Amino acid sequence: MAYDVERIRSHFPSLTEGAAHFDGPGGSQVPDVVGRAVADTLTSAISNRGTITSSERRADAVVLAYRQAMADLLGADPRGIVHGRSATTLTYDLARAMAKTWGPGDEVVVTRLDHDSNIRPWVQVAESVGATVRWADFDPESGELPTSAVEAVLSERTRLVATTAAGNLIGTRPDTAAISAAAHAVGALHWVDGVHATAHVPVDVAALGADVWTCSPYKFLGPHCGVLAADPALLETLHPDKLLPSSDEVPERFELGTLPYELLAGATAAVDFLAGLDDLDTPVTPENRRARLLTSMAALEKHEEGLLGRLEPALRGRRGVQVRSNAARRTPTLLFTVTGRDPQDVRRTLASHGVNAPAGSFYALECSRHLGLGDAGGVRVGLAPYTNREDVERLLGALDDVC
Repeated sequence: MAYDVERIRSHFPSLTEGAAHFDGPGGSQVPDVVGRAVADTLTSAISNRGTITSSERRADAVVLAYRQAMADLLGADPRGIVHGRSATTLTYDLARAMAKTWGPGDEVVVTRLDHDSNIRPWVQVAESVGATVRWADFDPESGELPTSAVEAVLSERTRLVATTAAGNLIGTRPDTAAISAAAHAVGALHWVDGVHATAHVPVDVAALGADVWTCSPYKFLGPHCGVLAADPALLETLHPDKLLPSSDEVPERFELGTLPYELLAGATAAVDFLAGLDDLDTPVTPENRRARLLTSMAALEKHEEGLLGRLEPALRGRRGVQVRSNAARRTPTLLFTVTGRDPQDVRRTLASHGVNAPAGSFYALECSRHLGLGDAGGVRVGLAPYTNREDVERLLGALDDVC
């Protein structure tokens, strides 16, 4: 079926406020079904997970449904799905666990394209154990991070390579599968920040060769939390600090404290909504979810590419505008600056027209500096499942007050 953006938009109560939202890369709007799932779970009879009472079983069912939904979204094993407060928290927690076996002479590789959450945890744990950090640079003009740039800093001492599947500042999508192959060739693990990519493209963690993939449901229509997907066998080798009586099972050993069942239910509902984007009338079930996701995410890509085909040329054609998102393969995310205008001032002008397009470095500090933008960054425009042609025209019209 055709991608019906207006019908999709009807499921987003927040859009009735009237703003044109281009701030999805920082956190998307949430559909009604997700809000209901959170509320219904939060107000249901629910207890800590167990098998005796109905409320215990309800909690257990929520957790298992969540793990399966995330596995379907990512092409992963549900036994390797770990919940966390955020992708950043998960990265810090697992980095500390991994570094327990590192020491002087070991190396980790990070890139300047990444969000700081996939840089600083590795830099800090490496420093704590005396390991060496190697940096892979992207081309600031093209925005490309070629596999060769990563290969150039690999060695037999490399323990882990941390890269992004899509840069959250400029949208660049490196060749994750090729980087995975290069990392594995020297015996290293490949940790992939999939936070920005998961909201826009079909994901198959196994096919990409990623050893670990992180993402955040609040970037793809869900509640605020983080998800980690890894091979359960890999997780079995990691031993995080935890309370003595807490479970040592995988993945539970990485989930400290009682899980927020309402957020898990909301994340499951978000995955189901994504799976139904191409056909809102046909129910999504655990049996058809993975296939539906692949179809819907392909339809979403086509929808966003169509909007980008109108927005990007118009933006590049404006006097004084410099578009910094130039990679050949990227998400529908545009970072731009305007000659003589502070990005925050541009942001405020757009906001006065009801256009939400934030400005800054968005925690991709190394990327912003490497682009020559310092800590100020630029104005970021991101498309989402609910973005329509009217939103794009409204943004372009608002830019008449800027340049």
